[in-house]
Amino acid sequence: MKKLTSFFVLCFGLVLLSAFVRPSGGYQVGDTATDFKLKNVDGKLMSLADNKAAKGFIVVFTCNTCPYAQAYESRIIDLHKKFAPQGYPVVAINPNDPAVAPGDSFEKMQARATSKKYPFPYLLDETQNVAQTYGATRTPHLYVLTRHGNALKVAYIGAIDDNSEEPTAVKTKYVENALTDIMAGKPAATNSTKAVGCTIKWKKA
Repeated sequence: MKKLTSFFVLCFGLVLLSAFVRPSGGYQVGDTATDFKLKNVDGKLMSLADNKAAKGFIVVFTCNTCPYAQAYESRIIDLHKKFAPQGYPVVAINPNDPAVAPGDSFEKMQARATSKKYPFPYLLDETQNVAQTYGATRTPHLYVLTRHGNALKVAYIGAIDDNSEEPTAVKTKYVENALTDIMAGKPAATNSTKAVGCTIKWKKA
């Protein structure tokens, strides 16, 4: 997708023009993830604890407007379709401040989820506390969580795969490989990669 370069310049320009607060810390692989309660596009509040049957979750910080998030949109849907039946559904979270990125408003989230027929929840992190707790910095930014009793442990952090521009040119599917290892009862061979995407649009200080 050759247009990504020009779109990335636009994203970078927004970063320079806005005052951002970068998250400090964040989860590392092996940490226990704290649950949250956020508003879904259907207007209802949702937490991970609501899905007691899940063996874990694919938590993805994403948005409407970032060209990288858009490029990965169908792949995120495919991840849900493949792994939700195996106990690992996608939970998508939009952390962007709509005052900085108006296209990421709750109403625009609802419209996109409907038009793209999202098969997973799409939640609004209005306070941005969840993104900061996780340590997310990009859209998209992926976290694979696995259930251990009542706790959810972080098993993978980073990118979906190794090619943001061309799905047919992907050589390594990081999230799929991690989940394949996890479902085989092993730790992910690659449990951390660099997230590739637009910088999260943080609220002005």
